[in-house]
Amino acid sequence: MKRFVNLIAIFILTNALFAEKIVFNAGSMSGQAGDSSATTTLSNGAFIQTSSMEISADTIELSGDDYRYIKASGKVSGKNLDTNMIFTCDNLDYDRTTKIAELKGNVDLEDKDNDVRAKAQIIVYNQDTDIAVLQIKINLLQEDNVCTGSYAVYYKKNQMLELSGNAQVKQKDDVFRAQFITLNMDTQDITLGGNVKGTVTDSKPAKEETSEPVMDNTPVEASGEEAAEPEESTVNDAENDTEEQQSSYDASEELEDLVDYNEEV
Repeated sequence: MKRFVNLIAIFILTNALFAEKIVFNAGSMSGQAGDSSATTTLSNGAFIQTSSMEISADTIELSGDDYRYIKASGKVSGKNLDTNMIFTCDNLDYDRTTKIAELKGNVDLEDKDNDVRAKAQIIVYNQDTDIAVLQIKINLLQEDNVCTGSYAVYYKKNQMLELSGNAQVKQKDDVFRAQFITLNMDTQDITLGGNVKGTVTDSKPAKEETSEPVMDNTPVEASGEEAAEPEESTVNDAENDTEEQQSSYDASEELEDLVDYNEEV
């Protein structure tokens, strides 16, 4: 128990000389007293907080002069207190001097200030420059942009993204592919270089064609039984004409017979 207390005292004193306060807690702690370059291990739900970083993990290991290096493994999560960046990953290596954090394995990094979320297998983030380098199976989301590739550099301050290696940016229904893509996340301007391909969808609604109905005055020919009616009417008219001609012929004969009779008398 005495050795455990000494470890904590040395840890705090050494880092006071380094001008950065470190706060930590864990279920258990192990290390070597009296050696500022020795390795100290926090386990069983470890947590550590520096002036600019919070880290939680199953195990956290501190090593190097003045505990310069922090290594975390197992359900790692954390937050950059200066830039409001939060992250989760399988493993993390952090250098407190250079302020560079290397996140490895199923990395999920979120820029809360700019509503940007990036996933990759490796992300190296520099706190001083606010630049993140993403590698392997990259998927970055920002507004309507879905960006994928093998390698990318995200500039938080300038809101710029450089993407390469089967690079693709999808903006709603528009898709852009190239060997190298640069995206301005503020203006949404995109620059493509090398083997450029893409598809763009016209957002304007299609015009509806309207036409007035055309009146067709052409007589419609009847079919079937209705078509036969005019023929029947024609036959009837012919029969009527024949009967009228016969009646006229009979009346003429009667008139001639009457004239002959009168002459005889």
